[in-house]
Amino acid sequence: MNTPSKVVKILAIETSCDETAISVIEAKEGTFKVLSHIVHSQIDIHKEYGGVFPSLAKREHEKNLIPVLIEALQKANLFKEASQIDIPEKTLEPLHKNHELREVFIKTMPNISAPDIDYIAVTEGPGLEPALWTGISFAQALKTLWSKPLIPVNHMEGHIASVLLSKNDAQIKGQKSKVKSSVQFPALALLVSGGHTELVLARSWGSYTILGKTLDDAVGEAFDKVARLLDLPYPGGPEISKLAQQDRQENPKSDRFKLPRPMLHSDNLNFSFSGLKTAVRYALEKESEITAETRRTMAREFEDAVIEVLVKKVLRALSERPAKTLILAGGVSANIPLKKTLERHLLEHCPEVAYIVPENNLSTDNATMIALAAYTKIESGDTQERPIVAKGNLRIDS
Repeated sequence: MNTPSKVVKILAIETSCDETAISVIEAKEGTFKVLSHIVHSQIDIHKEYGGVFPSLAKREHEKNLIPVLIEALQKANLFKEASQIDIPEKTLEPLHKNHELREVFIKTMPNISAPDIDYIAVTEGPGLEPALWTGISFAQALKTLWSKPLIPVNHMEGHIASVLLSKNDAQIKGQKSKVKSSVQFPALALLVSGGHTELVLARSWGSYTILGKTLDDAVGEAFDKVARLLDLPYPGGPEISKLAQQDRQENPKSDRFKLPRPMLHSDNLNFSFSGLKTAVRYALEKESEITAETRRTMAREFEDAVIEVLVKKVLRALSERPAKTLILAGGVSANIPLKKTLERHLLEHCPEVAYIVPENNLSTDNATMIALAAYTKIESGDTQERPIVAKGNLRIDS
């Protein structure tokens, strides 16, 4: 891979869902330094609804983008005040549908000097289109104001690229760890998040094939829906994992519930989790009372069912499409039982395959991963500018 010999600074913007994130990285010859990593979460706003409302997320991005930008520039030591720079109308054109952001831009940006960066990167999809458009419009305005090239990034490629900063020091007790910190191609990526569950074959950076995907609910979405059935707060994944771990500690051989493993033996690499959620609902309806013990045992069985399906599909994919590296990424990659179970099975069945997972602060949506993905495009010379359109259902192999 050809790598730029000079230091490259990239400012990245991520607004695909309910996190307003801006990061600045410094990269040279495949080594990276994170100058700032700012994520403003909207969880407290959306949790009362049990999910993310796109119009509300868009409004919050409009309010948060410039304060987050200023914080990111300050942390990166790139913030400099200016003497009332004139902003041409052309700069404001991308913001014509973002009225609140446009007004703050007019008041604030004339007092900020163009930072010492080489590129701006922004998520173009997949995600919530109103949220995506807000970040794209802001990035386009900054591109014109600062005269910097703009690189569009696929959010899912960002999750894959997040492992470029991975230290990966996890160990399974009594065993040598398989976890590595460098990507060797071809690589298989299991991408698991609130909106996506995909098995992706990466032949190189920028060359991807989707081998399997969810036919209905994504893993993280299923966790959230089951959490609501158990009367647990949003987001549901961490809450279910916490109860599942408690149950494993208190009752190592719990078998009170037995849920199905959807598509475990199907002749393809696709997933389905909607029926699993329905099975949880039916099982709970048979209970006279939903006790704390009920919640713990059901959380454990649900998590075990999900992990069993994910691991089985990964092993099948590796048997059909041999890879040198397995990447586990996305918000659900922070799930400790999933990480450890995958590692244990790889050690047993695929000892030649390296295993990489992102650091926890890079597993959920963030702009650092978008900057890292942008750098892989810079390495390959894929920086030709083109119109950027928010694409809610953008595929990684499109």
